[in-house]
Amino acid sequence: MAKIDIYYTGNLSTRCVHSENEAEIVTDAPKDNQGRGEMFSPTDLVGAALGSCVLTLMGIAAGKLKVDISGSRAEVEKEMVAKPARRIGKIIVKVSCPHDFSADIRAQLEKAGSLCPVHQSLHPEIIQEFHFSWGQA
Repeated sequence: MAKIDIYYTGNLSTRCVHSENEAEIVTDAPKDNQGRGEMFSPTDLVGAALGSCVLTLMGIAAGKLKVDISGSRAEVEKEMVAKPARRIGKIIVKVSCPHDFSADIRAQLEKAGSLCPVHQSLHPEIIQEFHFSWGQA
């Protein structure tokens, strides 16, 4: 089980410290919600978690399939909604891989990515769209 210690540092910012490796992430409230917008917001991290989880699961699948997806990238767009409460309404993940593969390999990689644990953990009312491009980064 991962343990993360989070410290409120004032001015709507936090410092998050991973207990195993002491890696740190600093968050800041976004400008549209009374913050300075100088760092990732907590909801930005949800989008980043989804995009990085998709690439990670695709990487695991690529290893099993003995193909290389290095150089792949994900672009994440996160949209907030105000009603019924302020929350994430939609996350779009656009994955680009510089390598092209057969339709079967692409399908397996796309399935692995779209079934990542973050995707499976998000509330079903959050719209999640996945788009994959092959042979371009």
